[in-house]
Amino acid sequence: MTSRPAPGPGYRALVVTASNRAAAGVYEDRGGPLIAAGLTALGFTVDGPRVVPDGDPVEAALREAVAGGYDAVVTTGGTGVSPTDRTPEATRRVIDYEIPGIAEAIRAEGLAKVPTAALSRGLAGVAGTTLIVNLPGSTGGVRDGLAVLGRLLVHAVDQLRGGDHPRPAGPHGSPS
Repeated sequence: MTSRPAPGPGYRALVVTASNRAAAGVYEDRGGPLIAAGLTALGFTVDGPRVVPDGDPVEAALREAVAGGYDAVVTTGGTGVSPTDRTPEATRRVIDYEIPGIAEAIRAEGLAKVPTAALSRGLAGVAGTTLIVNLPGSTGGVRDGLAVLGRLLVHAVDQLRGGDHPRPAGPHGSPS
């Protein structure tokens, strides 16, 4: 079993669920609580899930999270191809730069199970010092995303906080 680094002191995350129907109370948000539990298991202090309608309310929630100094924001929902799926567009308006490898890894994790994972348009990127990651709205997509984030989220946040790159043990990891 690979050990993962523990997050540094005070690592905070916000979970945002983008769903018109969940925001209207038509059905219960199931993905947001899964993300909150997953991030808590990684050692983050987690707020949310904050359930908002698709579109502009997602952008507003992301901007508030960045202003609030969260280390990470993980969204669920709004990443597909339906007319109301606008989370990637909202995210793109907030981030300073993308980290495409995270979104690619999440899609690859899902594609190993279901071909429809290719339809997810989720992004990952950085706004200020906040890492924002979009996960699909399905609970399966959330689980796939958490599997990927479990392997890299703490390291990514540590890097955004100015942490040094750990060197692996062995001849190639030794400093010259």
